[in-house]
Amino acid sequence: MKKRITLVIVLLLVVLSFTSTSCRKKGLSLETLPEETVSSDEALFKLGEEYLKKDTEKGVLFLRQVIDSFPKSFYAQRAKILIADTYFKKGDEANLILAAAEYREFISLYPTSPSVPYCQYQIGLTYYKNALKPGRDQTKTIQALQEFRKVVANYPNNEYARQAEEKIKDCEQRLAEHEFGIGEFYYKSRAYKAAIGRLQDIITKYPDFKKMDALYFYIADSYFNSRNYEAAFPYFTKLVSDYANSKFVKEAQKRLMAIEEINKNKDREKDKKKDNEKK
Repeated sequence: MKKRITLVIVLLLVVLSFTSTSCRKKGLSLETLPEETVSSDEALFKLGEEYLKKDTEKGVLFLRQVIDSFPKSFYAQRAKILIADTYFKKGDEANLILAAAEYREFISLYPTSPSVPYCQYQIGLTYYKNALKPGRDQTKTIQALQEFRKVVANYPNNEYARQAEEKIKDCEQRLAEHEFGIGEFYYKSRAYKAAIGRLQDIITKYPDFKKMDALYFYIADSYFNSRNYEAAFPYFTKLVSDYANSKFVKEAQKRLMAIEEINKNKDREKDKKKDNEKK
């Protein structure tokens, strides 16, 4: 009987010991860290890096301690970017906002760091990832475009400038497509003045727009249907000469022939008027 009681007590002590150790590990905090870890930027950084994989909140806490305790350390810079990247990878809008704030703060704290172009590019991506398709609100696309342009303007020879240029092209295509969709709607609704106003802006703002043939046709035809044949003529001509394979060319050619006939009729009317005045 005594042997059984002793065995039970031993088992209980083992279980309690294991539970206590487990709790201490789970309850690890800045206050419970050993002095050698707290006093070392590298050790504290590695601890935060390790914890990010299993407890993001605690990992970020340890990384922030690196920044607070060793603000001029190399590991402080790494910690700041790692925090920003952690938020960025989560991908939802709330975390992307946090990521953008962290990247901006990095640029402010370490303006001469070689990681600044990366951070500026990442700021652009935080908006780009939430940009909506053409036809919907383009605020995020505009914000992304502005941030990517900063990369190209401020760090033209950096590898991230080249990546930013590709994103700029995509953002511009989205914005042009959005404006084009509105202009096309006005054109098909026979609101020709509004269509011309929307579509002409695309030519100057986004000259590399992929649907430029359709753009020229809608502008030209809006003028044509408004009986402003003189304004329509150069757009139809541009379409026929520069986009020979466009599906709009045949219709544009018909319009040009119609304009030519209208102009001939006007000349005949003028000649008749002159003849009548002479008589």
